[in-house]
Amino acid sequence: MATAGISESAASSSSYLDIPLHIKYIQNLDKRQDLAYHLTSHLRLNGIYWGLTASHIMGQPSALDKEGVIEYVLSCWDGESGTFGPHPGHDGHILATLSGIQIMLMQDAIDRINVESITQFLLERINDDGSVSGDSWGEIDTRFTYICLSSLNLLGKLNQIPLEKKEKIIEHISKCRNLDGGFGRVPGAESHSGQIWVCTAALSILDRQDLIEVPLLASWLSERQLPNGGLNGRPEKLEDVCYSWWCLASISILGKLNWINKDKLINFILGAQDLEDGGIADRPGDWVDVFHTIFGVAGLSLLGYPGLQDIDPVYCMPASLIDKLDIRKPYATLERMTSYP
Repeated sequence: MATAGISESAASSSSYLDIPLHIKYIQNLDKRQDLAYHLTSHLRLNGIYWGLTASHIMGQPSALDKEGVIEYVLSCWDGESGTFGPHPGHDGHILATLSGIQIMLMQDAIDRINVESITQFLLERINDDGSVSGDSWGEIDTRFTYICLSSLNLLGKLNQIPLEKKEKIIEHISKCRNLDGGFGRVPGAESHSGQIWVCTAALSILDRQDLIEVPLLASWLSERQLPNGGLNGRPEKLEDVCYSWWCLASISILGKLNWINKDKLINFILGAQDLEDGGIADRPGDWVDVFHTIFGVAGLSLLGYPGLQDIDPVYCMPASLIDKLDIRKPYATLERMTSYP
């Protein structure tokens, strides 16, 4: 799932998003069959979601073989847990569950999965204290809280969470909020851009954005932008293209997109492209992968980069699909540019 990136000097000179090349890169991911491919089977269903979503945002929703994708998702079903695992033969997990739902929605095949079984799996993950476990083994993480809520809402089953448990979920998220306005993985854990997005989006799904300290959190997030334009996940860390999503999507939900230097971030993302074989890396000169490709493209979409489709910052899915499902939550957008630079 990776290929060598171009040199940093060559990458930094790129001034446009090469959509056809990146689509070709996504289409060829399962043909490489290199060591990295085999070492990432635990992320396979997530990887398909990342590639498919990137294709949609780049205006090529049919880039991947529709029936082939659907059959693979169905092959990941774990009958014992009643949900999806990340790869055939793997145990069911909440991470793979959301990706399976998202893929089947984008492929207009949600009627081919057992919605009731998945709903039951998700409801059983909610603990009495409002935390959410990833599987039957009990690990908790605010990522899992978001995934549970997002999955149920995408399936139209959010109202099946008992009111008292919904209140406990809100209480648990609040306990994960820190003095800097950010959120951590569990109560007492440090603020991190990724965890901030899942908590901000979760509260948005629950219509409880009032619990977010907007000016304080937006300031913390905007301070993640470094002089080279890239964003980092927490203070004193390196910039990374993936935070073009985690930070920017949160800032969009908070309605403060103008607090980021748009042009510098666009140039940073474009500089991380591999203009020989396609794909986007974590930063210029590094190896590319589908994870950073989707979040680079998603970040560009939020910034209004020309030629891209809108992405919903709460669900990380095509905005048109979320609108069709009638589950859109408030967020800020930037006008789509007609050209760049």
